Amino acid sequence: MTTIGIYEKALPKDIDWKERLLLAKKLEFDFVEMSIDETDERLQRLDWTKEERKEVREAIHETGVKILSICLSGHRRFPFGSEDRSKRIEAMNLMGKAIDLASDLGVRTIQLAGYDVYYEKKTLKSREYFIENLKKAVAMAAAKEIVLSIEIMDDPFINSISKFLKIKDQIRSPYLQVYPDVGNLSAWPENDVGYELEIGIDQISAIHLKDTLAVTEQFSGKFKEVPFGSGCVDFLGCLKTLKRLEYNGPFLIEMWSENSETPEKEIEQAKAFLFPYLKEAGYRDK
Repeated sequence: MTTIGIYEKALPKDIDWKERLLLAKKLEFDFVEMSIDETDERLQRLDWTKEERKEVREAIHETGVKILSICLSGHRRFPFGSEDRSKRIEAMNLMGKAIDLASDLGVRTIQLAGYDVYYEKKTLKSREYFIENLKKAVAMAAAKEIVLSIEIMDDPFINSISKFLKIKDQIRSPYLQVYPDVGNLSAWPENDVGYELEIGIDQISAIHLKDTLAVTEQFSGKFKEVPFGSGCVDFLGCLKTLKRLEYNGPFLIEMWSENSETPEKEIEQAKAFLFPYLKEAGYRDK
């Protein structure tokens, strides 16, 4: 049976982890992906006490719903490739703390944003700093059997699996994998989505399901909060390709309804759209 998860930011924000996992269970999800973004509030999770970590572990045990992955997007604020040495040092500090947290919570995968820099100008030097620090990060993760998985982004630096593989050529480790987002992959007109999935299949640790609006010469694309079915993603085509390639990893529905008045309703609408495609592709039997 296929493992299907929900992004933390799809669920109500002001509830505790036991409530969050119970709600995910009620909505028939197998796991939740935790968000550690660039806000002080979520970065603070990297400094949870032993007691706070124990509380989350107990919630996982009691509910039977795991936290299989952490989306560590805090590196947008403190990127591996920053010109500012203090930011690069902080990026590695965050990475070490995230690996320790993942290890303590039983998380398998930390998803990294594939940006060399986000708020700064991209240069050959920022690429070099990124690879240098990613190499260190992979060594740190390997020591704790945690996989670092780079998301295909809304940014030209790594907006295809082909570009990820160029980075992977520099860092030959099973602890560095790719986390394709079918929305981000589909939004860039230069990507042949089927081919991208084919060349990356043995590196894929998980798949994000999300819709997007495509990049054109006149439009920079829309990569978040595009209602399912109104964007450019050929979901059935992507899923059938993955099934032919014998992909058996998890799928994660990525949504941002945590501040919505009706998050459960929005999640049910997403399921009603996606699950028939998952069934038709052979990933679900109902």
